[in-house]
Amino acid sequence: MPRYFTLPEAQALVPQVEGYLRQAVSSKTSLAGAVSELQGESERIRLTGGAQVDQGKLLETISRRDAAAVQLRDALAAIQEHGCVVKDLDMGLLDFPALYRGEEVCLCWKLGEPEIRFWHRPEEGYRGRKPIGQEFLDNIRGSA
Repeated sequence: MPRYFTLPEAQALVPQVEGYLRQAVSSKTSLAGAVSELQGESERIRLTGGAQVDQGKLLETISRRDAAAVQLRDALAAIQEHGCVVKDLDMGLLDFPALYRGEEVCLCWKLGEPEIRFWHRPEEGYRGRKPIGQEFLDNIRGSA
């Protein structure tokens, strides 16, 4: 069963999960870079018939790839353990499940925003973000 947040609960958690989200974004970038390097090196080896392989460089790149994958996995797991949902690492989006008038909704926070100011229904996603107003605040509840 998912955890449901009130706005104050979610807002209090932002500083904790922000570090993990930053780590996940950084690790994803490092992972993509290492994978790209390995693909380029693989193509170069294929074109030269394997005659010129810098094993040290290849092993170092594999090690960077593997370390970045572990860091990414660990950062995502830490975010999920807090009850948050990573929606988009490229944009740095996190959702905090909540209940609004008995319906599951998402408090939506984007990396760099000073606080949680938007919500949306799960099927609406980021494009459906709506500002949090008093009516919403009066009818939102957490897991209690």
